Amino acid sequence: MTTRPFTIALSGKGGTGKTTLSSLLVRAFIAAGESPVLAVDADPNANFHEALGVEVRETLGSMREEAFTRNIPPGMNRHDYVRFRFRQALVESKGFDLVAMGRPEGTGCYCFANDLLSECMQQLERDYRFLVIDTEAGMEHISRGTIGKPDVLLIVSDPGARGLRTIARIREIATQLGLEQSRIHVVFNRYKSGAAPVDIGEEKPIATIPEDPSVEAADLAATPVSGIPDNSPAWQAVRGLAGKLIEMAHARPEE
Repeated sequence: MTTRPFTIALSGKGGTGKTTLSSLLVRAFIAAGESPVLAVDADPNANFHEALGVEVRETLGSMREEAFTRNIPPGMNRHDYVRFRFRQALVESKGFDLVAMGRPEGTGCYCFANDLLSECMQQLERDYRFLVIDTEAGMEHISRGTIGKPDVLLIVSDPGARGLRTIARIREIATQLGLEQSRIHVVFNRYKSGAAPVDIGEEKPIATIPEDPSVEAADLAATPVSGIPDNSPAWQAVRGLAGKLIEMAHARPEE
């Protein structure tokens, strides 16, 4: 029987709204009864927590630095200490938990620490139905193997020319890292009435999220964007996307 959660990574150039989409997906999975969800902020410019309305006190990057510079408590080795601190770094909320990867502070090789973090992520995965990972465009954590290979990679783009060209670059990086084309999907975000005349391949977007004034209003009011009204167009579109992802998760072969 499958115990591993269904993992969704979101990537895209800066400013396309992938963090907003990530937070709304977390809300949509919870609304659909698919909780608990683990939200992972893998972007060094961490703001996933703000979109979800929770506070992050420390990132795994700072924890990783600490594990290599501070004395470990008596009776603990570094492996056990990192596992212990990893659990402490989790932010718990209703229906979901959040962990922020951050970036390592200082200099030096972090291969050993990355291996430990990968192991901790695998242990955590057993507790969740879905993982929603907000990544950076370069997908550094996927290339390192820290978060493993996602079941689905969503490339989030606005309909502008630069965003559409980024789709091709991210898709190329993902396939070079061994991710099958069937796992890679495009999401148009902040869509108004059309897209730039840039070829993104034959595949149609898995979802089109419309421009929504309620998203901008939440940002201007400094309130969590995941709490936009139920009748807002963006929320309704994300619920539809979440439904497709839930179907994919249920259709995945058992392990």
